[in-house]
Amino acid sequence: MVGNLILRLTIWFLLTSDLSVANIIIGVIVALVLPRGYPSKEVLKEWLTVLWKILLAVPQAYIEAFEIIVRPHKYEDVILEEVPANRSPRLIFLDIFLITFTPKTIVYKYRQDGWYEVHRVLPKRPKS
Repeated sequence: MVGNLILRLTIWFLLTSDLSVANIIIGVIVALVLPRGYPSKEVLKEWLTVLWKILLAVPQAYIEAFEIIVRPHKYEDVILEEVPANRSPRLIFLDIFLITFTPKTIVYKYRQDGWYEVHRVLPKRPKS
């Protein structure tokens, strides 16, 4: 339960970018009021892998933003990324958040057959 509350508050603070007392109170209320999902057994190794990827995504997001500023990306395409096997809904959410966090990519659809549809921008025309 505490881990779930911390995750929800972290996402709240990332979305609002505001650490004022009022926003912290609102974030705690929202985190407590949101419905609970079905409990699922996630492997600690999977969580640590995702958390490591999140830490690496922050500098990557800055690098990608700088690349887009310096060299505009005029092309785009859609790719499919496979969802890792036996992924819990929480880890799927974090995967989607991680892909969308970087400026060049966004998940615009999660398919029930185990794929993410990812839109991305590119500096060069993709090979057909």
